[in-house]
Order: sequence, then C-alpha cells, then structure tokens
Amino acid sequence: MLANDQFCHCPRCGAHATPGANPFRCTACPFTYYFNPTVSAGAFLSDRSGRWLVVRREKDPGKGLLGIPGGFVDIGESAENALRREVREEVGLEIADVRFVGTFPNSYLYKGVTYPVCDLLFLGKALAPESAQSLDGVAGIEWREPLSLQEDEFAFESMKAALRVLRGQ
Repeated sequence: MLANDQFCHCPRCGAHATPGANPFRCTACPFTYYFNPTVSAGAFLSDRSGRWLVVRREKDPGKGLLGIPGGFVDIGESAENALRREVREEVGLEIADVRFVGTFPNSYLYKGVTYPVCDLLFLGKALAPESAQSLDGVAGIEWREPLSLQEDEFAFESMKAALRVLRGQ
C-alpha cells in the first residue's frame, strides 16, 4: 500500500477524504499535500585494493541481502552530509573522493506501507577501511571485488541499477 493510500482524513481539519489521490486536496479546507519520494544517499566505497564495501542488512526490507552504506536524508541536510553521517552510523568509516553516480528510483516497504524513494548513489573511498565494523542496521560487512557482486544479492532495485551503470552495461 502506498503512503497516499493511508490518508482517509485531512490532517489539518479532520474532514473525511478519499485516499489515493496525489496530491491530496481537502475539499473542506485549503490544505494540499504532495506525496513526493523521500530521498536517500548511499555509496559504493572502495578500499586501497579496489574492493567495494557491501553490508548485510540486519532488518527488513531485504534482511540478509546486500546493501551499500547509506540511508535517508534528513530535513535540512545535504545528500553528501547525509551520506557521511550514514556511513559513520552504519560502518564507522570516514570517506573521501565522493563522486556522484546518479539517481535511481526505489521502493521501501516499511510496516505495510510502500514509500517511494529517490536514491542518490555515489562512489567514494573509505578512509581507514580496516576499521570498518557492523553498526546500526548492519548484520555484517564484506569487502568484495566489484565483478564478484551479483545483482540478485542486493536488496534494492536501485542498487542493482547502479551496479549496471558502474559496470557500463
């Protein structure tokens, strides 16, 4: 179920509404709300030998599957600052030489609601890669050769698409 399917009442005045519309327009007051995707930032991070850091997801969606360090961009935060914060929170690393790869649409199923997401994905280098550790939401970490990574190992379509772009496919 999409997030806009949850709005059965106007959050401003409480009037009954028909769910599913985008934008949501209340017929009883001037309230309008646009259901835009949330934004996340993630990175394929390399060590000195060119291996990429991937994480095993600790929780759903995609529990046990691979992901890359990253997460949601907070209000008032740039994608680059969110990326640095999320990498510190998830694997305890600082990063450098961050380069934008592209934007990739994604869906994130959380507690029965599917949220549309626009993933901003990057390439970067891990500083002190030997200090990487499994922290927030990470069941394990792996340093892998880029060509050893298979699309079906990843939890999210956006990461699969980015992998294809990075391989020039």
